[in-house]
Amino acid sequence: MNVKSRLTLMSFLQFFVWGAWLITIANYWFGTKQWDGTQFGAIFATMGFASLVMPTLTGIIADKWVNAEVLYGILHILYAGVLFYIPQVNSPNTFFWVMLLAMCFYMPTISLSNSISYTTLKSGAFDVIKDFPPIRVWGTIGFIVAMWTTNLTGNKATAYQFYIAGLAALGLGVYAFTLPKCRPQNLIDEKKSFAQTLGLGAFKLFANYKMALFFVFSMFLGGALQLTNAYGDVFLDEFKLFPSYADSFVIKYSTIIMSISQVSETLFILAIPFFLKRFGIKKVIVIAMLAWVLRFGFFAFGDPAGHLWMIILSCVVYGMAFDFFNISGSLFVETSTTPKTRSSAQGMFMMMTNGFGAVFGSLVSGWMIDKYFTKHYTNIQSLATVVNSDPQNEHLLTFLKNKGISVLANGDLSRALDVKNWHHIWLSFTIYALVITIAFAIMFKHKHSLAEEKAIEEIVH
Repeated sequence: MNVKSRLTLMSFLQFFVWGAWLITIANYWFGTKQWDGTQFGAIFATMGFASLVMPTLTGIIADKWVNAEVLYGILHILYAGVLFYIPQVNSPNTFFWVMLLAMCFYMPTISLSNSISYTTLKSGAFDVIKDFPPIRVWGTIGFIVAMWTTNLTGNKATAYQFYIAGLAALGLGVYAFTLPKCRPQNLIDEKKSFAQTLGLGAFKLFANYKMALFFVFSMFLGGALQLTNAYGDVFLDEFKLFPSYADSFVIKYSTIIMSISQVSETLFILAIPFFLKRFGIKKVIVIAMLAWVLRFGFFAFGDPAGHLWMIILSCVVYGMAFDFFNISGSLFVETSTTPKTRSSAQGMFMMMTNGFGAVFGSLVSGWMIDKYFTKHYTNIQSLATVVNSDPQNEHLLTFLKNKGISVLANGDLSRALDVKNWHHIWLSFTIYALVITIAFAIMFKHKHSLAEEKAIEEIVH
């Protein structure tokens, strides 16, 4: 197997071990464990907490003491071990700490996989700009295949999704030890303080009003990404409560439907050069924000029957929402900073979106959904009214039985059933994204510079 093929396999597995549970964990949390929404928000926040520190710490270790591929393999084996343990956890509080540990092992491997690819390609005299993107796209394919695997094996709500991811992570960890050697480069300046090494000096960029404004909006929009990752699949799956949608393809294969988002992501990357050249960075960012508005809005009014097209379109516009913001935002940082501060600024951009933004979006959305958009039904008649059904409907009674809930002689339920108002949940997210879009369009003043034009030309050609 040649070098590029070996890196392609690494990229595929890197995101397979994440995609096997990331989109479906909500089904396990709400459907199987039946834990509450506020605590679930904290679960997705673990990715943000881990992203704030761990990539930098492991980067220091790989630069000074341990081969990158060895550290990468060790982290994946540790990640696999935690995934194997997750099904044994029966407390939501314990689940948080276990998942935080898993994310501390996994999140640094994303940047390490890029570093291994860059180092290996350069040492083999390959063109990184030309040869890396085709390798990286297999990561997205791996994510999609993982989602399909979890869904088609009937494990989108079971603990086996963690075993699927764990086995793949264990295999990737062992495989990593066979990759080309990526020895420590000792590029970190010994004179730097610990705070500077961690990249905390990048907070000085907030002294620039324009950069500070951009980073703040990056945080707010970073929160939006977590909303669809956290709740998209469980939103579709919970239509099974309604007898009229009981036999819908969308419910049975909700994870496959959601994978359209990742397919869209790979396709919209190809359109970015055209949009950047035609509209410029600010307008492309605004377009990305409007795409988030559409993403949530289509979910708010979609359903598995007459409005299935809205759900499909929501998945399609995701690619524009995700790609256009991340790439145009990175390009803005690249062209608006000096060579001395550029790396720190890019790190800050990622920290605000995947770190602070992820934590903000996860915690606030979990609390909000649990407090304002979840109703606890204790009577079969009131529940039947909500789902447009009869109290004696066989599907409804079977659904309750599968939840471990029985109907008492007086019509009360043996315990309350939590039902989320998904229409208002997605509508509130739509308003959130719209407010951010309007505020950004008005407050963020930006015009093309020569450096920006040159950078866009390089992407186009």
